[in-house]
Amino acid sequence: MNLSGKIALITGGASGIGRLVALRLAQRGAHVVLWDIHSEPLSRAADEIRAAGGRVSTFVCDVSDRTSIYQTAGRVRAEVGRVDILINNAGVVSGRPFADCSDEQIERTVRVNILGVLWTTKAFLPDMIAANNGHIVNVSSAAGLIGSARLADYSASKFAVFGFDESLRMEFHRRKLKIHTTVVCPFFINTGMFDGVKTRVPWLLPILDQHKVARRIERAILHKRKRLIMPWIVYTAAPLRVLPVRAYDFIANVLGVNHSMDDFKGRAA
Repeated sequence: MNLSGKIALITGGASGIGRLVALRLAQRGAHVVLWDIHSEPLSRAADEIRAAGGRVSTFVCDVSDRTSIYQTAGRVRAEVGRVDILINNAGVVSGRPFADCSDEQIERTVRVNILGVLWTTKAFLPDMIAANNGHIVNVSSAAGLIGSARLADYSASKFAVFGFDESLRMEFHRRKLKIHTTVVCPFFINTGMFDGVKTRVPWLLPILDQHKVARRIERAILHKRKRLIMPWIVYTAAPLRVLPVRAYDFIANVLGVNHSMDDFKGRAA
């Protein structure tokens, strides 16, 4: 895919993977549109992209709020143009045992991680259908393929993102639409969002480097890959489900999956 002149919108684009992907796409000639709930990080990300010679527009948007999404999407359409690439990247994590999560934390996880993905896609999809062209990237997680202790609400939302992407892909294929989807399922990334997490077998399940992840997402967009799972061992989560539940859980425990969040701290406020 030639990105020159394309408009790529990234939710949660002011920091972490969103910011790094935005930088890479801008360097390839895309006009990147960053959405984030915080204005100051947005300004810093925009300055960084412009300093590197890229084109960028920024909008403060709360993706947990459907009205905010639809209103901001209207502004993007009027001020920037039709979005060619939508990257649903914004996400939050509670990192607590489910019983210890407040109702507000659970609702926030669901609203940001899955409802935000649904509403943002719904806001821009009609234009893609009209043009019979577009690419939607949905950032799920390895936790969208295998559950883990202390990630119940997060994992539920990311399983939903994976299923949403798969269903969209089927819809587009059935309707013969030239709209592509990519689902991204990474293990923990060293962006700070999962600060404190650990891995028992780093040679097999490493904490991922954010720059390498951003590069692989960029390549997945360029080559229109339908699925990006990192690292490779996470691909085994699905076929291992043919095992009895006790055996499946034993393997997950041996790999340390259910202890990875024991020392979770998360990103500092």
